[in-house]
Amino acid sequence: MTCLFRVVARRRVIPDGGAAHPVFHAPRRMYGVTALELMVVLAVVAILATIAAPSFVDLTQRNRVATEVNAFVGDLQFARAEAIRRGEAVTVCATVTGTNCGATGTAWNNGWLIFNNGDGSNTTIDTGESVIRKQLKWTGTDTFTASGSLSAITYSRDGFALGLPGGAAQLTLRTSPANAKATRCVTLNLAGRQQVLTAGGTCT
Repeated sequence: MTCLFRVVARRRVIPDGGAAHPVFHAPRRMYGVTALELMVVLAVVAILATIAAPSFVDLTQRNRVATEVNAFVGDLQFARAEAIRRGEAVTVCATVTGTNCGATGTAWNNGWLIFNNGDGSNTTIDTGESVIRKQLKWTGTDTFTASGSLSAITYSRDGFALGLPGGAAQLTLRTSPANAKATRCVTLNLAGRQQVLTAGGTCT
């Protein structure tokens, strides 16, 4: 015999004509975390953050220093190439005002100027000379100073670096806050060639 079924509330299936009985469901189990479990997770996260923070700061400083050094070296190469191309001296000098060369000993992190230096004998931008490129003051607190209080580098029409104290110069970039491992130096010789040194040895 075929028996017909129908669906009633709460998805209970009963035979046609049968009496419906109330259905009681067991309360659903609630899933979550206890206060103790939450505290353990937070403690683990705090430990991992403490371990990772110094590495992150070091990486950030190294990347920033690399950007700053590469910008300076790139401008030195540009100035040398311009001197050769123009057939006249080109000077790179530290600046405070952004319009004129700074005094001897001016720190290079204040920014620098590149200008065609027709007479090649001073760091004054005279009539007929003009700024070719400008680097603004760094927004951070890193320092960039040169040996011998050097504040200007002039390239001759042949690409030689003129007036270097002792025939060579070294500019040292230090981070602030201090991180000795991130220190970088740029050395320059009379031939106009520059080299970037990592921390250690003469670069401290």
